Amino acid sequence: MRQLTRAQARRLAVHAQLLGAARPVGIVETIDALTVVNIEPTAAIAPSADLILWSRLGWPYQPDDLVRLVEVDRAVFEWGGFYRAMTDLALLIPEMRTRPASRSARDWLEANDRFRRDVMARLRADGPLRPSEIPDGAQVPWRSTGWTDNRNTLQLLEILVMTGDVAIHSRDAKGRIFDLAERVYPADVETLGAEDAARERAQRRLGALGIARVRSVAQPVEAIDVGEIGEPVVVDGVDGEWRVDVAALDELDTFAPRTALVSPFDRLVFDRDRLQQLFGFEYVLEMYKPATARRWGYFALPILHGDRFVGKLDARADRRAGVLTVHAVHEDIPFTAEIDDAVENEVQELARWLGLELRRG
Repeated sequence: MRQLTRAQARRLAVHAQLLGAARPVGIVETIDALTVVNIEPTAAIAPSADLILWSRLGWPYQPDDLVRLVEVDRAVFEWGGFYRAMTDLALLIPEMRTRPASRSARDWLEANDRFRRDVMARLRADGPLRPSEIPDGAQVPWRSTGWTDNRNTLQLLEILVMTGDVAIHSRDAKGRIFDLAERVYPADVETLGAEDAARERAQRRLGALGIARVRSVAQPVEAIDVGEIGEPVVVDGVDGEWRVDVAALDELDTFAPRTALVSPFDRLVFDRDRLQQLFGFEYVLEMYKPATARRWGYFALPILHGDRFVGKLDARADRRAGVLTVHAVHEDIPFTAEIDDAVENEVQELARWLGLELRRG
């Protein structure tokens, strides 16, 4: 079995995530290569999708371009909390047919069949619509210990998006707008068998991750493991077997590094176990913690330098004041002059892209 150093494993991961020196050329190409881009609207600096795409594409990326690709060109769509290239729709349809995944959701949907038919009819007649524009006609209320309790229309729409009957038409400052899937998705989508679709999704996932576990913690929508896809390898100093994208192994010698500010929801850092094992980097998104319990800040951005994470940037954007305030740059390792200059340049580029004045706070 092939053996990799940790540095080689890290470079596979960084290269696969398009965070080397060679930048991708467009938004659709970037999303296609990453397979998924997280949608988290928290805008302490910028929404996660925008940060993820800016960190790859640089200053030419503008959020309005993504909106156009989603809402006008329909080259990108939203499903399961991620933006995806529309060319991947065929790989998701077999999974859509198995949704909802939980028995309780299936039972609730069956008990509210009349409500479902009414919502579909309302969308057909008047869509696209916000959840607030659709009457709540649930026969059985949705019960939850969280914020979705008795939010029946929204919960039904969420389920129908996952089943592929409804799609997210667009977003604005008030939230998501829904429509019939047939008016958002293309009509001529190739039909794949469930096994073929699952295998191709795993292959694409490995290509996007570079290196992944055969098995890992189950995720509600998008897995972080790849099964038996790819080539088995071991990594020096790390227990267990990994899988790698064979084609990427040939590109290890040409890896060219750069410095990047990474979203907390970036797939490079999403798998915290892999992040610790390969990069030796401890990271927790602290916006859910009380202010007094935070070590690095409300929305600290991991700082990538080459194939290592070297620190965290604690910054906040105040668009009304026109300011990006840097509260701290936390150094996981002592910064050399080279790292310091590279990080400073990225912080300045972030402020320029946001159109905000840079301040130290």
